[in-house]
Amino acid sequence: MGDEWVLWSNGDSWKEMRRFALTNLRDFGMGKRASEDKITEECQYLVEGFKKFKGQAFDTTKPINCAVSNIICSIVYGSRFEYNDPEFTSMLNRLNRNGKILGSPMDDMFPSLFKWTADRKEFCKLTDDSRKQNLGIFNQIKETLNPQMCKGFVDAFLVRKKMLEESGITNSHFHDDNLMLTVMNLFAAGTETTSTTLRWALLFMTKYPKIQDEVQEELRRVIGDRQVQVADRKNLPFTDAVIHETQRLSSILPAGLPHKTTRDITFHGHFIKKGTTVFPLLTSVLHDPDEWERPHSFYPAHFLDKEKKFVKRDAFIPFSAGRRVCLGEGLARMELFLFFATLMQHFRFTPAPGVSEDELDLTPSVGITLSPSPHKLCAVSRM
Repeated sequence: MGDEWVLWSNGDSWKEMRRFALTNLRDFGMGKRASEDKITEECQYLVEGFKKFKGQAFDTTKPINCAVSNIICSIVYGSRFEYNDPEFTSMLNRLNRNGKILGSPMDDMFPSLFKWTADRKEFCKLTDDSRKQNLGIFNQIKETLNPQMCKGFVDAFLVRKKMLEESGITNSHFHDDNLMLTVMNLFAAGTETTSTTLRWALLFMTKYPKIQDEVQEELRRVIGDRQVQVADRKNLPFTDAVIHETQRLSSILPAGLPHKTTRDITFHGHFIKKGTTVFPLLTSVLHDPDEWERPHSFYPAHFLDKEKKFVKRDAFIPFSAGRRVCLGEGLARMELFLFFATLMQHFRFTPAPGVSEDELDLTPSVGITLSPSPHKLCAVSRM
């Protein structure tokens, strides 16, 4: 099973699945206008979700998870879900729980021991439930499949699989297991990372109200009340710097995905044999004191020049680097910008009653990503 994953596999299957995923995800809205329209539409659902709390303190996790996940759902399945849809809710609950299990130190450091723990059993049960649920969705998609009008990634995969079978090719990488694993990978990778980053962004804005003031002032000056668009990013350098600084400081994926050395190499005085599995430590670059003026502080000026224009930094690698760079980087950047800017336009974020800014805890909670510790915020309408 595991050797076919887009995230974890290598060799021919990985190359073909990655190529197919990239091509088709672009077709269904990654990095294109269609994608911006989907996110813009979802922004309104998210704003309505926040408004329901009427300025009372709430945990932002569920509505943000729903909004972010709906983007990947519309790209993969061709449709979005209502936030209270029980099928959708159970999908996200399983994803969150598995993220916690997979991120436990036991799994990272002692994979052989992990096999014997209760967590392993729970993980397998949750994964099995996700497979069954996806099979049901795939069967619904098969019933209405129209090769002339693919609505999402699953349609495109099923059409390609059918064409290959009709040509008499039976040993291709386009089989049911690869469809299942690719979809489950895309769903997990496309939800957890972006939603966690957005939750950090709102927490930082609440913790540092002067920075929140500056973001809102820039948005008021440049955008006013209209819907933010991706094209506005170049005119919102401070907002863009805040998003980049959130990604840098929160460093939600401290280690990149595993790589294998293709030859013997000596790195920093250590000899690494060909074929060794290596985990690149992204945090070592994102928090490097030689690269960043204030590596352990929230300091958006890291991404601004003297004229307050946005500046790119080579040491900014939250999406990893090289041939295994995150295939959803373009989509994630678009989502972070549009969701964050829209929320900043609509709401003033403050701590829960009785909690001061100083008391807001920035200690991360360990899972497959480093997410904020459980907390509640107030979203007070500005409109």
